[in-house]
Amino acid sequence: MKGWSFGWKFCSLTLLMLVMASCGSQRKTAGGTPHYRIPARSAGTPPKTTTPPKSNPSPSPIRDVRTKYAPKLGVQASELKSVKLYSFVDSWQGIPYRYGGTNRSGVDCSGFVGALYREVYQKNVPRTSREIGRQSKKIGKSQLREGDLVFFDISGKDSHVGVYLANNHFVHASTSKGVVISSLTNPYYQKAFSAGGRI
Repeated sequence: MKGWSFGWKFCSLTLLMLVMASCGSQRKTAGGTPHYRIPARSAGTPPKTTTPPKSNPSPSPIRDVRTKYAPKLGVQASELKSVKLYSFVDSWQGIPYRYGGTNRSGVDCSGFVGALYREVYQKNVPRTSREIGRQSKKIGKSQLREGDLVFFDISGKDSHVGVYLANNHFVHASTSKGVVISSLTNPYYQKAFSAGGRI
């Protein structure tokens, strides 16, 4: 009877130890670190997605063309008055010179001034630089304002004309470069300058 009691107690104790050991154990990998099982995702659960980081927005386009031309003219954008004027200049720069031309396929100096005055100021001017000179009020270089005319004696009196912008710069149709911005301080134009003009 005593032997049976001892055996029963021994078996019960052994069984209890086995149960406790199996409940608290963790499966270990070959390296001895615990290995945990990741619960499987149920079929109805959508996979987790990560939102890509937001990239820096691209710089906004120039909203006012005056901010493009101010550095080229050496002034602040606020000193340039007419957005329409600088938009016109921007769209015509580089148009080739063509004697007698009046459009984007080729233009001469008076043809360019005529197109600019029609589009920007809604004014018609005569076809030739000499006629424009005769019909404009002559002013000195120090009186020039944005949109005024500048005349040059290159192949005769008032044989070349351009439109004043700012800080001694003017836009015109050059025989060698087409529509371009030049400076009155350039020795060539400084010497050839005749007068300013205002319509």
